[in-house]
Amino acid sequence: MTEEKHYQLADFDYDLPERLIAQTPLKQRDASRLLVLNAKTGAYQDRHFYDILDYLNPGDALVMNNSRVLPARLHGFRPTTGGHAEVLLLRQDHGDVWETLVKPAKKSPVGSTIVFGTDPDNPVMTATVVGELEHGGRYLEFHYQGIFMELLDQLGEMPLPPYIKEKLPDQERYQTVYSKVEGSAAAPTAGLHWTPELLDKVRQKGVKTVELTLHVGLGTFRPVEEENIDDHKMHSEFYQLDQQAADTLNAVRKAGGRIVATGTTTIRTLETIGTKFNGDLQADSGWTDIFIKPGYHWQIVDAFITNFHLPKSTLVMLVAAFTGREHILQAYQHAVDQEYRFFSFGDAMYVYK
Repeated sequence: MTEEKHYQLADFDYDLPERLIAQTPLKQRDASRLLVLNAKTGAYQDRHFYDILDYLNPGDALVMNNSRVLPARLHGFRPTTGGHAEVLLLRQDHGDVWETLVKPAKKSPVGSTIVFGTDPDNPVMTATVVGELEHGGRYLEFHYQGIFMELLDQLGEMPLPPYIKEKLPDQERYQTVYSKVEGSAAAPTAGLHWTPELLDKVRQKGVKTVELTLHVGLGTFRPVEEENIDDHKMHSEFYQLDQQAADTLNAVRKAGGRIVATGTTTIRTLETIGTKFNGDLQADSGWTDIFIKPGYHWQIVDAFITNFHLPKSTLVMLVAAFTGREHILQAYQHAVDQEYRFFSFGDAMYVYK
């Protein structure tokens, strides 16, 4: 749906009672509620996620982001003072140097050291601050014996979003069942509803399942501060689509099937590649800062699954680019009235035309 209007940030606001922000995942992944929205008419239906089978057709392709969340939150201390330092890994820059957020940043100047582990005389790992970035960002160079990812599993915690206050007993509940490629600082949460059994039923129905990778950055939670949304600068995220996946998707499109994306990260990857190659899909990898907002000309995605997103976020704007602003805000109001569960551990939407 093309809308030529220049939107303001307030145009994507809505009232959300705090009690509707899901703090814990449901016991059964696919028991989440599903709000089915027709993007053309604005009509919606209340279903459950396991009903998604009713909306996928033989010959369609279901596309999923197989990125795996790193246990990226580390608790360390400064050997000089014993003061606590919290480190959040954002992305690997090169070798053992990572782009991170450090709290409190002011006490971590270039040249300072942070140590990790319970024994100050024999730490599991240490890190040296080798550079500064804005917003409390620091480049840390890690020093350790062994395999970094194994030590991270030992020391790290899941970097749950700031609006989730509860502890997560089972770390795997913040991973999709098909997560493989480590590198995300947050989960591609629309995929949290899938179970292996439901995916098997999708394949049995004659729907192709295709995986790609986009490593979710914490920029996805960074608030939009510009009143005119056209002035917002998007964060960059690394994506990858291999040749086999591109071939499968092209064959589906050629045969008249639909491309159904699981989540905004999958949408960002497919639309980045489609924009780059004039509506075609090719094997590709790189960094994307695509900003999909009302007025965007869609290239690849025909329908998608997504969770409910924060007010005034770029993700609400992305969905509005497909449905039109009025339709998505009406659907969100219905979800609030019906007490759907919102955000990362919340319920889902299926949006189609």
